[in-house]
Amino acid sequence: MTEHDTHGRPGRWRSGAESKQRILETARDLFGEHGYGATTVRAIATAAGVDPAMVFYFFGTKQGLFSAAVDMSGAVPPAIESIFAGGLDTIGERIVRALVENLDKSGRTPLVMLTRSAPTDAQSEALLREFIDREITDRLAATLDTPDAALRAAMVNAQILGLTVARYIMRIEPISSLSTDELVARFGPLVQHCLTGPPGSQGAEPT
Repeated sequence: MTEHDTHGRPGRWRSGAESKQRILETARDLFGEHGYGATTVRAIATAAGVDPAMVFYFFGTKQGLFSAAVDMSGAVPPAIESIFAGGLDTIGERIVRALVENLDKSGRTPLVMLTRSAPTDAQSEALLREFIDREITDRLAATLDTPDAALRAAMVNAQILGLTVARYIMRIEPISSLSTDELVARFGPLVQHCLTGPPGSQGAEPT
C-alpha cells in the first residue's frame, strides 16, 4: 500500500516498507551517536522525515524501535514489561521466568539474542548496557523504597548473569536440564531475597 500525501507534505510519501526501513536506519544512527536515553522517538521521526505516529505504528514503543534497530529479539520488550506487571512480592519469580522462557525459545546464544553486534563492538556493548540499565536495573531500583536500592538491583543482575552462564553457555548440570518451573521455584526466591530481603542480608561481612 502506498502512503498518500494527505498531510500537505511535498511529493509522494514512500511506501510503508521504505518508510519503516528509513526509520530503522535513522534510529541506528541516532542511537549510536547519542545513546539510548538521549535519543527520542520525536528526534528519530524528524530525522527520518516521518510523523512520530508512524514510528509508534510500526514499532509500538521506543523499546520496540530500539530492539528492531539493533536486531534484538522482538520478544524481549514484552518480557521486560511482564516483569513489572505484578506485585513486588513475586517479582523475583517473574524475573527468572521471563529470562528462562525467552532464552529457551531462542535458537541463538544469549548475547546474539539481545544484539546482532559482536561483543567486541564497544558501541554495541555501551548501547546494550544503557538499555538494560534504563529498562530493567533502574526500574527495579525504583520499585524499592530503600537506600540500598541500586545495590539490590545490581545483585539481581549478578544472580541472572550467573544463571544465564550456567544454563546456556557452560551448560552445567543439572541447571541446564531443569524445567522452567523448577528454575523459577529455586532461583526466584534468591532473586526475590536480593530485592526485598532484610538490609545487609545480601552478603555477610568477613570476620
